Amino acid sequence: MGKLLCDSTATIQSPSPTVPWREPSTAAIDGVDLVNQSSAAAAFEAAEKTMAATAWDDVSGLEEQQRRHLRRLHAKGVLWKHPGKEESSSPPVVFRLSHGGEVSSDGNCLFTASQKAMEARVVDARDLRRRAVRRFLEDFGSAGEEEKEAVREAIRHMYSPDLKAGWGIHIVQEEKLLAKKEERESLDSAIDELVQIGMQRETAAESIYRERCVPVNDGPSWAKYMSVSGSSEDEHDIISLQYTEDGLLSVDENRQGHAAAFGDDIAIECLATEFKREIYVVQAHGSDGMVEEENCVFFLPHKPRSEVIESPVFLFMKGTGWCGGGADHYEPLIASPSQIISQEKVAFVL
Repeated sequence: MGKLLCDSTATIQSPSPTVPWREPSTAAIDGVDLVNQSSAAAAFEAAEKTMAATAWDDVSGLEEQQRRHLRRLHAKGVLWKHPGKEESSSPPVVFRLSHGGEVSSDGNCLFTASQKAMEARVVDARDLRRRAVRRFLEDFGSAGEEEKEAVREAIRHMYSPDLKAGWGIHIVQEEKLLAKKEERESLDSAIDELVQIGMQRETAAESIYRERCVPVNDGPSWAKYMSVSGSSEDEHDIISLQYTEDGLLSVDENRQGHAAAFGDDIAIECLATEFKREIYVVQAHGSDGMVEEENCVFFLPHKPRSEVIESPVFLFMKGTGWCGGGADHYEPLIASPSQIISQEKVAFVL
């Protein structure tokens, strides 16, 4: 995908990526009872721990090992250095991460969570979806053939997998197809005809959809797929064909037309490029993730294909019950800039 050359037009209100260090004045220290000052510091630290505990104790679906690490991210913060800039011109900043609230599991969670995490005032989730798709089409169109093929391969892996392979990792694999809404009646009629001559309905649906719908397996079809937001204005419905190693398992025909395309890594990178901000997905594994406790929370960076001009965005993905295989529900994290402390005292260095 090509390098971003245009600027974003949305107004995003976010914390400044630079927090200047200020030495305490001598006058402010003179005459202070150091014993009382120490008590005040201890009280402040206790209050911070209480805030961290409260911030994460109310979040559902987490195990205690996850909460412990997430409280630490809130209490100690993560240190971020502006990429490509000298520390003298852009000092590091520490962000304390807190949960930004639950968002609906309607397929738009990546974009809803991003809007909340960015504290964007003038765009909504569907606006962000449209901008991500537009950014993708512009960058994909300007990319070289080798880079385009790498993108196509990633799309095929996610949405049109090779059903002869991958069963050592997956129990169920899914293919995505796009049906034009204006053609649903003719598709249904074709399926009914096959059923009338004795074909099982799901097999008939699979046959017709494969023959007459668009597979999500390249750049243009990905853009059409990612444009589906579950609204009446969508041009396409998403058809999902699920398979086990033994063959067809089910056909989700989305007859109500309410399904939306879940965001993926490509969409996150497009958002990062569109807004010239790094986006970090903070992923929290449960005990079923087969990882040691100290590694149960980690950061997945998505860097823009452009100069970074603003502070990073943080999204949360909690995983319990999916055996470390990934999750597809995003929630916002609120990044509050904090006082610069030594690198050794922060919870994580990005």
